[in-house]
Amino acid sequence: MKTIGIGIQDFAKIADKNMFYIDKTAFLKEWWENQDSVTLITRPRRFGKTLLMSMTDYFFSVNHSDCKKYFEGLDIWKEEKFRELQGTYPVIFMSFADIKGSTYEKTRMGIIHKITKLYTDFEFLKRTGVLSGRDLEFYDSVSVDMGDDVAGIAIQYMCDYLRRYYGKNALVLLDEYDTPLQEAYVNDYWKELADFIRSLFNSTFKTNPYLERGLLTGITRVSKESIFSDLNNLEVVTTTSEKYSTSFGFTEKEVFQVLENNGLSSEKENIRYWYDGFSFGKRKDIYNPWSITKYLDTGEYGTYWADTSGNVLVSNLIRQSPAKIKSEMEDLLQGRTICTDLDEQVIFEQLGRKRGAIWSLLLASGYLKVDRYEMDNRTGKRQYYLKITNHETMLMFEKMIEDWFSEEDSAYGNFKDALIAGDLDYMNQFMNQVALQTFSSFDTGNKPSEEQEPERFYHGFILGLIVDLAEKYRIASNRESGFGRYDVVMEPLKENLDAIVMEFKVQNMKKEKSLEQTVENALRQIDEKEYDTELLARGIKKERIRHYGFAFRGKKVLIGTEEQR
Repeated sequence: MKTIGIGIQDFAKIADKNMFYIDKTAFLKEWWENQDSVTLITRPRRFGKTLLMSMTDYFFSVNHSDCKKYFEGLDIWKEEKFRELQGTYPVIFMSFADIKGSTYEKTRMGIIHKITKLYTDFEFLKRTGVLSGRDLEFYDSVSVDMGDDVAGIAIQYMCDYLRRYYGKNALVLLDEYDTPLQEAYVNDYWKELADFIRSLFNSTFKTNPYLERGLLTGITRVSKESIFSDLNNLEVVTTTSEKYSTSFGFTEKEVFQVLENNGLSSEKENIRYWYDGFSFGKRKDIYNPWSITKYLDTGEYGTYWADTSGNVLVSNLIRQSPAKIKSEMEDLLQGRTICTDLDEQVIFEQLGRKRGAIWSLLLASGYLKVDRYEMDNRTGKRQYYLKITNHETMLMFEKMIEDWFSEEDSAYGNFKDALIAGDLDYMNQFMNQVALQTFSSFDTGNKPSEEQEPERFYHGFILGLIVDLAEKYRIASNRESGFGRYDVVMEPLKENLDAIVMEFKVQNMKKEKSLEQTVENALRQIDEKEYDTELLARGIKKERIRHYGFAFRGKKVLIGTEEQR
C-alpha cells in the first residue's frame, strides 16, 4: 500500500513522495473546456477541494512551469493540447480556510493579511519596469493598515500587473471562500463582513478586465444578493449539479479498486454502510475521501469525517429550530426521509426561520443526501426527499443531540432511568429539573420558549429519547401539531421492559384550573384514541403497557399515571 498522507493538501508533495492519490486531473480538461468566466463549486468539507485547487495551481501557473513531471501518467497528460497549457498562466491562489475570527475586525484583518502576502509574493514586479510611478505608489499602499477602498481593488490591480509582465490575463483561485462568512453568521457580524466581501468580489470577479478565469470553492452557495450582487458571469455548481460530479470525493469504483489492491475486498459492504451515500448530480455512489483514507491508514472504522468539525452552526440551528424541524429530525434519526423544497442559495439571514434553508444547508454540508425527487409538472418545481447520508453521519447527529443534555448537572440521564423503572416520584423531580435546565437551550428570539413555542422544548426532549434509548425501545409518535399535543409510544425491544405511552399537554388556562386536570385530560385522550392498539397487535399484554400524562405550564411539569386517577 502506498503511504497515506493524512491532511496533506499540496499536490506536489503528494506527487514527490509517491503517496496514495486518486487521479482527479480530468477536472482540468472539463473546467477549461467549459469556458465559464467564473465558477463557484460547492462541496462538503474534507472532499478534496483544497487538493484540487492546488492541482489546478500547479498545472496552470507560470511559477510551476517545471512541474510537468507531476502530471505525466495522469489523465490530463493524455491530452496533447493540454500538455502545452501546463505552466503558462499567471495564477493568484488564495485560501480563506483559516479565517475564523470571532469578530468582524479579526476576520477583516485576516483577509487583509492574505492580500498583503499576495503583494509580498509578487514583489519582484516592482523591479521589472512594467509598473509606473503611480502603480508603485499603490503597490506600497497595500499593507495591514490599508483601508477598505484599497483592499477592495487590490486583487484586480494585481491581475493587471501580472498581465503586463506575462502578457496574459490571470487565473484567480479562491479556496473555501465561505469559511469567514459562516463564522460571521455564528458570531453575529454577518452584515459588516458581507458588505466588505461584496466589494472585494465584485472588483475581483465582475469588473475585472484582467481576469482570464475565476474558480471558487466552498461548502455553501451564499445568496447572490448577499455577496455576489451584479455578478452575472458566475457559474454555480452545487451538489445537485451535473458538472464535475466525479471530480470531488471518491466514486465507489475507485474505492473498491483500492480495497482490492490492498487485499481488503471483504470490507466492501462495511465500507459502503459506513461511508457511502453522498450524491453529486446523478451520481449517488460518492464517498468522502477523508474517512476512506483514515480507514486505509488505521484499518479501523470511525467517525473520521464527522469529527473534523465542531458542527456548532448545525447544532444551534436544529436545537433552536421550530417544532416542525425537530419533528422532521425525529424522522431522519429513525432512518426515514423528509420531503422539502430546496433553495441552494443559502441566505444566512433566513437560516433560523425558513424551513427549506436549514435543509439546504445540511444537504450542502454533506449531512443529508437526496434520496429522490419529484417534479411538479405545473410549476416545474422539485420536491426533494432527503435522508441522513450514512452510518457515520447518523452517529454524528446522535452525538450532537446527546451533547444537548450532557452537562454534568443535567438531570436528563436520571429521568430516563426513572422512566424505565416506572418511578413516578423521581420522574416528576427529575423532569422539573430537566425543564429548568434545558428550556433555555431551545429559546430563539427575545421571548422565553414557554410563551413562544413550547413544542421547541418537547421535540428536543423526544430527540434525546430517540437517541439515548434506541437500543431498548422503538419510539414512534404521530406528532399532531397544535399547542401542546404530542403523544409518544415506546415499544420495548427487550422482553423485560414495559411499553410506554406518553401524552404531552400544555395547560389550557381557560379550560383547566390545575396541572392535575391537564394530566387527567392527557390520560383520557390516551384511552379515548386507543393509543395501545398497535402495541397490543404486536403481542404486548395490556398489563405491560404504562400510560403517562405530561402537563406543562411554563417550566413547571407534572406527570401522572392511570393508577392515580
